Amino acid sequence: MTATLARIRPPAAPRSPVPRLRTAVRRHGPVLALFGALKLTGFLSFMYLLSSAGDYRTNDPRFGGGAHAWDVLGTWDGWWYQQIALHGYDPQLVPVPGATGLITLEGNSAAFFPLYPALMRMVMSVTGLGPYGSGLLVSIVASFAAALGIHAIAERFGGRRAGLAATGLWAVWPGSGVEWAVYSDSLYVALAAWTCYTVMTRRWLTAGVLAFTAGLNRPTAAALIAGLGVAALLSLRRGEDGPRPLVAAALAPLGLFGYLLWVGNRMGDLGGYFTLQSGAWAHEFDYGKQTLDVLTSVPVGRFGGYLFAYPFADVIGVGVVLLAFALLPLLLRLRPPAILVVHTVLTLVLVLGSQQIFANVSRYLLPCFPLFLPLAVALRRLSLPVQCTLLGIAAVASGSYAGYALFELGVP
Repeated sequence: MTATLARIRPPAAPRSPVPRLRTAVRRHGPVLALFGALKLTGFLSFMYLLSSAGDYRTNDPRFGGGAHAWDVLGTWDGWWYQQIALHGYDPQLVPVPGATGLITLEGNSAAFFPLYPALMRMVMSVTGLGPYGSGLLVSIVASFAAALGIHAIAERFGGRRAGLAATGLWAVWPGSGVEWAVYSDSLYVALAAWTCYTVMTRRWLTAGVLAFTAGLNRPTAAALIAGLGVAALLSLRRGEDGPRPLVAAALAPLGLFGYLLWVGNRMGDLGGYFTLQSGAWAHEFDYGKQTLDVLTSVPVGRFGGYLFAYPFADVIGVGVVLLAFALLPLLLRLRPPAILVVHTVLTLVLVLGSQQIFANVSRYLLPCFPLFLPLAVALRRLSLPVQCTLLGIAAVASGSYAGYALFELGVP
């Protein structure tokens, strides 16, 4: 009889998603609210500075200009991403007639990796937005995803309050002006943060897919891929997780190498990507010579002794580099997982070991978010109102040092 009743009893109603939604809101809502409030504060400060100075009105629309202050957010690299979203790629190495200096090749969109403009194009198709609006939407959504990933990592070191502090630091860090712009940086940091987190939580296949995807977004994903590889080898050495770490390590580099090989094949030169970067943007690995020139010139007020001098932005860049050097040993004291160490150290090596526009260094070091961890752990000792006050002041100031200095006083 009991068995018969069990067979005819109606199936249990599916659990409502409302409780899970409430749990997610309670857990992630404060993180998103803090990050959004700080970013909006910095963004409005940046827009105010642009409007009050008014230089954008006379600048070239490709290089920091436009009809409105917010048009600046789609200039410089943003212009290239919009062109790719609209027209795709045509990889070529085209010499500049008669050029003999640093710039010997015409700029080509193949220097910009495909994931971000592909997402822009997808958003354009779905929403009807233009390339500028689509690029901003992708970047803003990705910046919130990055905030959640950084929070998740920091929380493992110092609890929820440290996670909130790290989220706030991501919002106001030097270079953060590109987080809400037509730039691929927020997307890359989001992928890097969640790759690190999934390795830390031993979800290897997810980590491999995320690292593969990051390799389609920025060339410095090489540091992330190496970090995953080291973590996978250590896991295999300990006999953990079976073959999954090896599968993740094999999958991770395919996006980066695949794009580089595709560009090289189209150009008829397997090293064509690096040839283009060197010849069109004077960007190449020089083992730190350019960085050393800047670090020995800027502190004594000499801005003519190195390439691509932008005095105000370069002073900020020197400060960021010194801060990174100071925070690195503090990070190591926390004994972080290998992927965080390798990713951070190799990113520093790739950025500081390259000849480039030094004013960009604060932006290029945004992926070094593990350096936030020592500060976040220290800030957790402060009450939440004090934390918010300090970060709020930094957010207002970030309109200058993280936004205006990049887009108008330097070249992002």
